[in-house]
Amino acid sequence: MAKNSKIEWTTHTFNPWWGCVRMSPACKFCYAESWSKRLGQDVWGAHADRRFFGDKHWAEPLVWNRNAQGSKERPRVFCASMGDVFEDRADLDTARTRLWNLIEATPALDWLLLTKRPDLVLHSVPWGRNWPTNVWLGTTAENQEWANKRLPSLAKIPAAVRFISAEPLLGPLSLAKWTHAIDWVITGGESGSKARPSSPAWFRTLLNECMAADIPFHFKQWGDWAPGQGENLAKTRAASVVDGTTMLRIGKKAAGRLLDGTTWDGLPRIRLA
Repeated sequence: MAKNSKIEWTTHTFNPWWGCVRMSPACKFCYAESWSKRLGQDVWGAHADRRFFGDKHWAEPLVWNRNAQGSKERPRVFCASMGDVFEDRADLDTARTRLWNLIEATPALDWLLLTKRPDLVLHSVPWGRNWPTNVWLGTTAENQEWANKRLPSLAKIPAAVRFISAEPLLGPLSLAKWTHAIDWVITGGESGSKARPSSPAWFRTLLNECMAADIPFHFKQWGDWAPGQGENLAKTRAASVVDGTTMLRIGKKAAGRLLDGTTWDGLPRIRLA
């Protein structure tokens, strides 16, 4: 749970439970897995129990909803940062049902459900083709291979906003085939002690496609690696070459989140039909 989240593209975070299973290369250095282990929570893997929460935890979004009523701005709630709402486990069904009811009870909040399992979404939710207008559905697309696997399922989901999280971006990615089905693109590099560098060319390809298709674009961060140019070259000797670009490990804070000198904080427009 995090009121006033530090994640740039959301307002709050809410976790119906903690725990998950790695699905694809983006999961290799999962921050949520590392954080849970640091706190002594053994909740990762197919055979591990998940960590559930009590009524006080579940009441927090009701407070956010009351506070948001009458406001000109709609708070965004990222669900879930420490797991995947659509993980295929029967022991999560009770919490999932409680989540659907909570979403319906908080119409002043926009719920951002991000999953690596979009193929399971329509079998999990109770809404059929009539989704609440405060539900945004996103999937992770860290490279072309995983975008091609996940975006066909995402395109079928009648959420008010469909989005992708290309973070960490681990390879070239074109969304040209899917711009008709995507309302928002979030992207960024990886952070952490084992972070892998991303090429600036990969981000620019996404930016150019979003601009051509009028899709809001959000560049979250460079992560621990930034392009090796100008003053960055004097900060570190550690370098990695990606697509011919020298990337320097200077840390997330120093790397910042400017792409070609601009902060990209695009937000989607709600699609009501």
